[in-house]
Formats: sequence, structure tokens, C-alpha cells
Amino acid sequence: MSSEKEVYARIDEPKYTAIAIDEERCTGCNDCVEVCQVDVFLPAAELGDPPILAYPGECWHCGDCVDACPVQGAIDMIPMPKNRVQWKRKETGEDFQL
Repeated sequence: MSSEKEVYARIDEPKYTAIAIDEERCTGCNDCVEVCQVDVFLPAAELGDPPILAYPGECWHCGDCVDACPVQGAIDMIPMPKNRVQWKRKETGEDFQL
């Protein structure tokens, strides 16, 4: 038997999430759950609680959940990092991002 340790690669969940739910603004109406085309959300166990973001990696970025939400700002779409526009001002070196 070898005394060397076996090393296994560990795959972590991606750090990026396409959807952010503001739990203080969310009324728990579950409109986003009903309209989501790929079932990213699960309804909360308690009535009035925010939905559970069960499968954020499956999000198509369609924005239907944001459009269906009756409370502006309760759900926010976060652009994918590779799709964000970044630039640097030559004179000052100041970074900008959209």
C-alpha cells in the first residue's frame, strides 16, 4: 500500500447566479415560479416567503420572472460576467463597467 495521499478533483458550484431575489421586497406571490420557462424556482414552504432559487445555473436570462413580479426591484437579473462591458479611461485609469 502506498503512503501517498490520493487527490480528488472537486467541482464547486459556479459562483455566478443569474437571479437575485430581494427577500425584504418579495411578497411571496410566486408569480416568478409560475412564469419561469425552465423551472429555476421552487415555491417556498411557507406562504408569503420568497421562492427558492433551486437551479440558478439553468436560467435562460429571459427576464420573464422580472417582468411578472408585481414589486419592482424584488427580482433582479444579473448580467453574465462575460457579457458585461468594461473599459478604462486612458487619462485617469478609472475603470467603468455596465
